[in-house]
Formats: sequence, structure tokens, C-alpha cells
Amino acid sequence: MKNKYLFVAFIFSLLVLHPIFGQSIRKGFQEMTEYEIVEIVDAFYELRNGADLFNDIATFHGDYFNFDSTADPTRLDLHFNLPDEQEREIFLAWHRVVVFEVEQTLQEINPELSMPYWNSTIYQSPTDALWDEDFLGSFDAAWELDRDLGADNRLPTPTELNNLLAQTNFFTFSNVLERQNLHRGGHVWTGGAMPTPLSPRDPVFFFHHSFVDKVWHDWEEIHHNSSYLTTSMIRYDGTYVFDGETLPLVDPNDITDSRVYGVFYAEDGLAELDNYIVSNTYNPEEIFYYQFNIQAGNNFVVPSGTVARFESVNEINLVPGFEAAPGSSFEANIDIQNGGMLNKSFSKGAITRTKNPYPYSEKINEAIVWEEGGNLLDDKPIVLTAAPNPFTEKITIKLNKRKDCVIEVFNMMGMLIREEAFQNTDTMVIKNLYGLSSGFYVIRVTDANGEILVVKRIVKM
Repeated sequence: MKNKYLFVAFIFSLLVLHPIFGQSIRKGFQEMTEYEIVEIVDAFYELRNGADLFNDIATFHGDYFNFDSTADPTRLDLHFNLPDEQEREIFLAWHRVVVFEVEQTLQEINPELSMPYWNSTIYQSPTDALWDEDFLGSFDAAWELDRDLGADNRLPTPTELNNLLAQTNFFTFSNVLERQNLHRGGHVWTGGAMPTPLSPRDPVFFFHHSFVDKVWHDWEEIHHNSSYLTTSMIRYDGTYVFDGETLPLVDPNDITDSRVYGVFYAEDGLAELDNYIVSNTYNPEEIFYYQFNIQAGNNFVVPSGTVARFESVNEINLVPGFEAAPGSSFEANIDIQNGGMLNKSFSKGAITRTKNPYPYSEKINEAIVWEEGGNLLDDKPIVLTAAPNPFTEKITIKLNKRKDCVIEVFNMMGMLIREEAFQNTDTMVIKNLYGLSSGFYVIRVTDANGEILVVKRIVKM
């Protein structure tokens, strides 16, 4: 049991919200305590004992990485479905769940652990602490990952991140994120297993995708516009079994808010916890651990019968909107003993391990071909077809790509006679046109910003 400097219990009235579950404050790797580094490195080695979660995820990721749907439209995959196959797209949602799956397993070993993130727009040197032998460096030799840090120097810039967050369409945002440097860069810069379909063999894969997930979280907080066409995902379709346990069915539209998994992202010394209900679904005590300022409020609720603990090395603030119901067990603890070292010895340098390092015996796959070009930036010209033309009482308009758009119909005098808005579609039907006089009309398609995409002349019989 840790020695505590401060223990505070708070009891408030219960605010009724929709229950969600999980628990995690994810922080940049540079904000981890030495205690967290020791524990997560040990836990990663432990995950390869027995059923070997790392190898299972890497094998699945390799088996379902990317397929040509024209050859077999029933065979689903994980990557490069945008922009043309939106009905198959699951990239961000699938990786959110797989990072959560590993994080939950880490918390079975130590409930104070969470999956850190590697902000590759800032930390771009092979000498960063992330690659130290007492951090992720030891895995390179122990697991035969064959890293080549910095050989392909395409890590993202802060400007690229800002431009990405300014995208307004979800599928455009997801496509650019997946194919360009915010995602691709971390893979190719690391080298070894990372730029191959077996990339989850390298533990940094999960640090990297924790950052990708944070970028999605930040985009969703701005635009509130994430939406999928599919309602299930491979591995998380209710049929996949790992280590004797069937993994749950997950609809990607149910997890577009990271708080559904109790995930909060800390940054610059502050973890803001809000709009969450403690449920103890996965852990008998939900522990939110962060060495800097934890601030909870704005509908953060600890209901009766649940157990939760905030733990910081420095500061905890409960602000208006925080609620702990009568009958709940809530602690806010400041741990000042060695920054949470739990009396473990820790010294810089290689960690001596007695357990088998579990090297991979077979060679890693060939590197991924990262597709770029017109499809990436969605800059193909809009092509419009209208049928029937001539029309009588209705007309069906088809575009060669899905868009949020406005359809306007003008007569030849330039008068606007019909206007309808459509979201994320390539097929629009304009009805009840039978009252129009025979003659020529003009269809104009504009995007959400009012920019003209295409104009076409049609004929009314």
C-alpha cells in the first residue's frame, strides 16, 4: 500500500447521465513517471507470455491489412478504403478498439497503467527518451524488430496537424490522416516491423496509434461529425475468440467519442475529466493516474455503489459539475513517495530480465505501399449525371464521389426554383417537378462552404 500525503473524500448528489465505462488518463510518453515506465515495460513483456496478445494482434492486422474488394467484395480489411469504399471504412474506429484492448490487458497487470502516446510532431529524434534501453529500446533486440530510426524521415509537422484538424468532412479527414505523415510517418520513420502489415509486433505501434486516436479525439471535439456507414468491425464483430474469450461486438458509430471507453487525453500538464460516469465495468476500482494536474468536473459522476480514485503526484482539482453520490467510494490521493515508485529500485540503463524475450522467428512482411495522389486529397473533378434527361416529374442526380452538398435548380431566367441539402451522399432525388414548364433548366451543386462544384443543363418535357 502506498504512503499517502493527502486523502480526500467527497460526497455529492447524483446527476443522471448515460453510463459509459473504462478508465484511462493517457499522457505523452515524456510525462510518464519512472514508476510508469518500469511498470509498462514489464507489462509489455508479460503480454507475450501464454496466449501472446502482441503476436495475435499483429497476425490479425497482417491477415486483414488491405484487400482488393473488386476481387472479393465480401472480404473485409482495415486499411485504404477511402475515398472510394466508404461502406467498408473502419480505420480510426478499429485502431481505437485495438489500443483499448491492449490497455485493458495492461490494467489487469497494473490498474494504474494507461497507454501513453508518442506525439511525433514534436519528438522526432532517435535520442528521445522513448528509445532508451530502459524504455522501448530493449524490445528492438529482444523481439528482433530490426528498427531503423529516422532512415525514412517523414514525421509530421505541427502545420500538417493544424491543417488536418481544419478538415470539415470526416471521411476526408480520416483519409488524409491515414495516408499522410500523421499516421504514415511514425511507421516509416521507425522502420523494422512498423512499416509492414505486422507493425503491431513493435510496442511503439500502440504509442503511435494512441497519438493517432488523440488526433481523432481533438478533431471530433471541434467538428462533432464522425460517422460510419458500417455497423460492425472485423475482430470486434462478436465472433472472434482470443485466449478462450469472445471479443465484443462493436459498432464504430458507438465509439466516436473516446469517453465511451473512459479515455481522457492529458496534455501540457493538465488532464481534464468530464462527461463520464464511473461504472466499474472492467475494473473493481477505476483509477485515474497522472503525475500532474487532474481536473474533474462538468458531469463527471461517481454513482452509488461504484469505486473510483484520482491519483496525482502533484495536484487534483474538483470543479463544478463533479459529483460523487452517497454510497460511492471516491478517493483523491496525492502520492509524494518517489513520484509513485512503489519502493521499486530504478536506475538508468538496461533493465536486467530473467524472462524469455520472445524473439519472432519468421521474417517480417514486405513494407507497405503507401498510396498517395489525387484520391488522397479528394481533388478529382466532380462528375454529375442526371436521369432521365429530359425529365418529367423527378430527376435523379448522381455524383462520382460522396459529398455534403446543396442542389439548386434554376430556370433559364436565372431564378432559383428549388434548393435541397444533402449529407455524405452521391445520389440525390429531386421530386415533384411536374409543375414546371417545358424547357431548359440548370442544376448547380455547391459544397458546404458555398463553392460551386459542378453545373449541368437539363431539359423538362
